[in-house]
Formats: sequence, structure tokens, C-alpha cells
Amino acid sequence: MLKVGFSRASVSAAPTHRLLFNLGRVNLATPIGNRSKLIGSVMGSHSTASSQSPKLLFRQLFEKESSTYTYLLADVSHPDKPAVLIDPVDRTVDRDLSVVKELGLKLTYAMNTHVHADHVTGSGLIKSKVPEVKSVISKASGAKADVLIEHGDKIYFGDLFLETRATPGHTSGCVTYVTGDGPDQSQPKMAFTGDALLIRGCGRTDFQSGNSEQLYKSVHSQIFSLPKDTCIYPAHDYKGFTVSTVGEEMLYNPRLTKDEGTFKGIMANLNLAYPKMIDVAVPANLVCGYQDLIPKSS
Repeated sequence: MLKVGFSRASVSAAPTHRLLFNLGRVNLATPIGNRSKLIGSVMGSHSTASSQSPKLLFRQLFEKESSTYTYLLADVSHPDKPAVLIDPVDRTVDRDLSVVKELGLKLTYAMNTHVHADHVTGSGLIKSKVPEVKSVISKASGAKADVLIEHGDKIYFGDLFLETRATPGHTSGCVTYVTGDGPDQSQPKMAFTGDALLIRGCGRTDFQSGNSEQLYKSVHSQIFSLPKDTCIYPAHDYKGFTVSTVGEEMLYNPRLTKDEGTFKGIMANLNLAYPKMIDVAVPANLVCGYQDLIPKSS
């Protein structure tokens, strides 16, 4: 039986390692600006084929309206081929479930990194089509889900797992999911950072209890403390990037390489427009994407 581990143990940083890993044709030692985009306007994918962990199947999927990445991970060495989806979008649920079926996987969890403001999560729609799937979100988000996670909790799919790191700041309930430690886990590590850390950027902090000081501390203590070859997979990208590493972002991120005071000044002066989907997306996402459960105003 699949299990959700609640170790409540403190999450410590692992030692750094030399960058050795390729994803498809993308060499992670190559500066990100020189990489070709692997993902099409509707869907694209590439898989991890690390010699250390051949059991992990990985796909990166794209939703073009909100520029959202959805991630599919599965333990293909397990008889059931259990799988998880991270940050599914309602518009692309049928596509995602089709991929799961084609690959012979058993979807067990639909996980969100936070309560999104720019799209409606696909978690609720997935559960309506595949009732045995459990929705996952952080307890701090204030949202409803089957599994409410906290810092240090582990989500198992087969013999693989994702460890939760609390990374609030973009919203109060943001988390980052990090692949596990151990010889049978994927190496190098992969971090699914939601909107906390984007490639050469970060999520805004001017709504949903956002806090720039908190975001700065979250990224530096919980993400930049990971091994430098850890692959960074954000929830969004608007410039055609698909993947970065901790080491790259520590060197080249134009916001988070600054000192905390400068970072707070940058975030306070972004002057971004009000998110066009926020009034629909946030209420829906607080109830796992079940829009029909939202009380209608009289």
C-alpha cells in the first residue's frame, strides 16, 4: 500500500556535488540562455534517465494560457507504477490523464505547491474522474485537500518520495517538493519550487499574505541550501526556460543574488497589474478546484 510519511523531522541540506546530469539533450552545465526550449505551446516532455535511479519516470508538461508547468513523476520499477502530478491545471486535466494512461501509470496524488492565483488547479477535476486520487496541499495554505502537509513531511509513490520544504513568502502556504535522499532515489536532486523561486526570478509578494522578507529567507534557507546541482523546476516560466539549477540561480538570479534590503526594495517597486484570474482562481483553489462548491452570492 502506498503511504504518506509524516516524519516531522527537520530538513537538512545535503552536501554539494559536481554537476553531472543531462536531461534529454539539455546539458545542465550549459548556461540557461543557450539551451533550446524543449516544450511546445501545448505539451512537451522530457524524462530523467539518471543511471543512479532508472526507476524514476519524469515528464514536464506545459499549459500555455497561464504559462504553468505541471510535473508527472512515477516509480516505474514498482509493480503498480504509482505516479504523482504536481500543480495540475484544470484546462489540461484530460491531456494529463491521457499521458498517465498511455504510460501505464497509476495516479495516486494530485499535489499543489500553493493556492494559485493565475489558474484553477486540476486537482478537483482529477478527483472527479479518478476518485482514488488524493489531493495534497500545505496546511498553512488554508485550503481543503485530502492530505494537508507540513515542513518535513514525505509523500511516497512506490519506493520514491518527495520531501516537503516550507517556502512561504509568495503566499503564506507555499512549499517546495524535493526528491529524496538515498541510493535508490533520483540523483541529482530535483526541486519543484512553485512560485517561490522561478528561473531568474521569483513570485510576487504583494497579495495572498505575501512577504518579501519571508520569501528571501525561504529561498536562501530551504532552496539555496540544497546541493548546487539540484535541478530547479518552477511552476511557471514566461521566457521559454524549462529548468535551472540551484548553483545557477545562486549566481545569476537578478533578484535573489542581492542582499535582503535590496531584494525587498525590488519587490516593493515591481508595480505589477492585478492578476486577471485571481478572483476566480483563489476561491476555487481553496476548495481543491471544485468550483461548484463555492457558495454563490445572492
